[in-house]
Amino acid sequence: MTDHIPRLDHVVLWVRDPLAAVDFYEKAVGMEAVRLAEFAAGEVPFPSVRVNDETILDLMPLSFAERMRMLPGSADSAGHPVNHVCLSLPRGDFDALLGRLADHSVPMSELAHGSFGARGKATRSFYFRDPDGNVFEARHYD
Repeated sequence: MTDHIPRLDHVVLWVRDPLAAVDFYEKAVGMEAVRLAEFAAGEVPFPSVRVNDETILDLMPLSFAERMRMLPGSADSAGHPVNHVCLSLPRGDFDALLGRLADHSVPMSELAHGSFGARGKATRSFYFRDPDGNVFEARHYD
């Protein structure tokens, strides 16, 4: 992509078990695994899951925390997930996610209406956690 528009490329989540995390995001959330075979073969340090054509979630093993040296104190971020990551979905995908999470017995918040986000007020939204405690919000605007 060469249009030079700022975009969210990836979010790195700390996870205890990357394979279990991929399984959750594939089956319960409906995301596609990225580099799973390479991770399982020991060729790459972590797998990812695809949010859309432009954005992925990297599922970083918590055991790698001591390797984080890009900035002073980077290793201290392990175990401190962000407040939440919000997924904006079309209405049909939102409803499908609700169904998959229910099928996998994932606890969810009540539905909210009109919560503010990047595109204004969402029609509906709700929250859920992944198996590592990372909090997600799902919403749709249509």
